[in-house]
Formats: sequence, structure tokens, C-alpha cells
Amino acid sequence: MENLTNISVVKDILSRHGFTFSKALGQNFIINPSVCPRIAEEGNAKSGFGVIEIGTGIGVLTAELARRADKVVAIEIDDRLLPILEETLAEFNNVKIVNADVMEVDLHKLIAEEFGGMEVAVCANLPYYITSPIIMMLLESRLPISSITVMVQKEAGVRLTAKMGTRDVGAVTAAVRYFSEPKLLFNVSRGSFMPAPNVDSCVIRLDVLNESRDDVKDEKFFFKVVRGAFSQRRKTLANSLSSSMGIEKSVVYDAIKSAGLAETVRPEQLSMEDFISVANTLYDMV
Repeated sequence: MENLTNISVVKDILSRHGFTFSKALGQNFIINPSVCPRIAEEGNAKSGFGVIEIGTGIGVLTAELARRADKVVAIEIDDRLLPILEETLAEFNNVKIVNADVMEVDLHKLIAEEFGGMEVAVCANLPYYITSPIIMMLLESRLPISSITVMVQKEAGVRLTAKMGTRDVGAVTAAVRYFSEPKLLFNVSRGSFMPAPNVDSCVIRLDVLNESRDDVKDEKFFFKVVRGAFSQRRKTLANSLSSSMGIEKSVVYDAIKSAGLAETVRPEQLSMEDFISVANTLYDMV
């Protein structure tokens, strides 16, 4: 297939198929030729691996993944792209397109049926509007995958990969670090897309942790504490937890002190171990 990052080629393909971009689906296709090879290289697309791609566009990243991995299963919600992909990916016999919403796909079943014996990685250029829900679904499902490499809005990428105890941390940061080791790989300018979005992007990789969190007494309660802590960012941890969870402030203070923290500590100052300690103590108290 001709160069799928060449604007003239892309426009010709889209025109022949009568395709127009959907704002509702957040469609921005990559036209920077250096981006997709790098995502594939750093996203574990290699011999012995199967790759799940989420959102294909016209197949630019799909092709790079297929050149490197043993098999690619690409999940694409927009059925208007199917005839385009049939054309652009015709040379590959190791690609399967699944026309579905990834949020509704049984990924455990898909992995078992499509990637028997292979290690599995996820790669995606995610629409900005659904970045966090997709990432959290992938992590919370505890899929047998080694990594998740995704292109996201730059601001979101900074937040998702922030180190615990820093100002950029939020509830989603703590959740991502609970399940994985995140890393910001590289930035991607807005001019790398067609049509160009209003913001820059970045590519991040989440290396999924295989070991379970035996030190957390109740996972559901832990995440309730994390969400509650960041529900009112300008407040102290004690004020946020007390108001969001309906727990007496004196009880919250006791949990904070038992973790060796100051009563005035703010949520973004906590390490993962601090959050676990506070959550475990509160769990025993309420």
C-alpha cells in the first residue's frame, strides 16, 4: 500500500470511500510518518507478541504493528472504516478487524481465542474524550497483558504518568500506578494529525504489574478513599475524606496520624504506601 501518512494519499483514499471525519468519535488520523513506527517499537510489537489495537483510523499504526508482531487484532467502532481497512491492510495476513465498541468487548475471551500462547500488548491512539475510561477498563479488568501503549492528550499524559507526591497527581494517577508502572515516552505535536486537534499529544506506556496488592485490605474501599481524597483538591486530605465519605473528622485524623502523616497533609503529597495505610486504617475504623 502507498504511504498512509502522505496527505495526498490519505485524501484520495477517504474521497474514494466517501469518508468524512466524525467529531463525535474524536477522529484525528496520524500523518506524521515517524510516530507510528515508534509507537510500535516501544509498544512491544515484536516476535512472540500479539497486539490488541484500539481504534484503527485508516490503518497507519495497524500496519506498523502487523510488520512487527505475530498477530494484530484491531477493534474499530466505526463501520465506515471497514472497506478502507480492507484496502489499506490487504498485504497483511496477520490482522483481524473487530467492528465493535471496545468498552463492550469481552477482552478476556478475545485474548484466549485469538492469542493462544502469545504474550499480549495493547496499543492505541485514543480519542481524548474517552481516554481515562478505556485505560481504567483495561487495567481494572486484570487482563493477561504486559503493557498498554497509548497516544493521549499531552495534559492527560502528564497526569497519568505523574509521580506520587507531586502536584500533577490526581485520582486517576493513583489508580494507574496501583495497577501499572507508567512512563511518558515522547511528545507528538498537533500538526502530526489530520485534522489537527487544538492540543498536543504524547505517547505513554503502562507496564502492567502482575503481582497482586496483598497489602490492601479492601480494594473497593481503597479506591473510594482515593476518589474521595481528590474530590476537593484545594482541601486537606482530612477535610476531603471527611466530607466526601461522611466520616467524622476525628476518625480521619486518627487514620492520617497512624500513617505517620501531618494532619494538614494534602492528597497530592501522599505516596502509594501512604494511601494504602490511610485506607486500611479507615477500613478497620468504619
